[in-house]
Amino acid sequence: MTSKLIGAAIAVALGLPVAAHAMSSGDYDSQKERIGSQLQASLQKCDKLSGNAEDICVARTKGAEKVAKAELDARRANYTAKARHEMRIAKAEAIHEVAVEKCDDMAGNAKDVCVKEARAALTRSKAQADADRKASETSKASRENVAEVTREADYEAAVERCDSYSGEAKSRCVADTKARFGLK
Repeated sequence: MTSKLIGAAIAVALGLPVAAHAMSSGDYDSQKERIGSQLQASLQKCDKLSGNAEDICVARTKGAEKVAKAELDARRANYTAKARHEMRIAKAEAIHEVAVEKCDDMAGNAKDVCVKEARAALTRSKAQADADRKASETSKASRENVAEVTREADYEAAVERCDSYSGEAKSRCVADTKARFGLK
């Protein structure tokens, strides 16, 4: 067996992408056109909806396009660490945009909490993607960074939940939240 075949077999066994043949610019362009055509067809379906349902549909469609383009770029780059990172970020942002649109169906504090939780999830996903990309360099520092960024985002969402209370109950909620997150 040649070393390339052995490498491909190991990659398949580990569930890693296998760098096949380099993608020609013609293949790339035709795939990009296909993605654009799919976007237009999906947006036409969204036009049949109204209100926030239409906004959610558009966010979902544009997110799918962004992810498809990131996956295409990753494939073209033979799934380099940078390309995989950009693909994960595109997926996280697409999910975030849909989540925020869904929050528009809510009002008041419930909407604020929903938006903060969506932002916390995006922050977590981005931090994890960054940490995974840098894992081989400084795995311990990366995990600590993810934990800190995640903790801050989760804290903001938890404090926002306290806004649904008033007076002493709100003060107690904020104090409990600070204690839970190790803040004074």
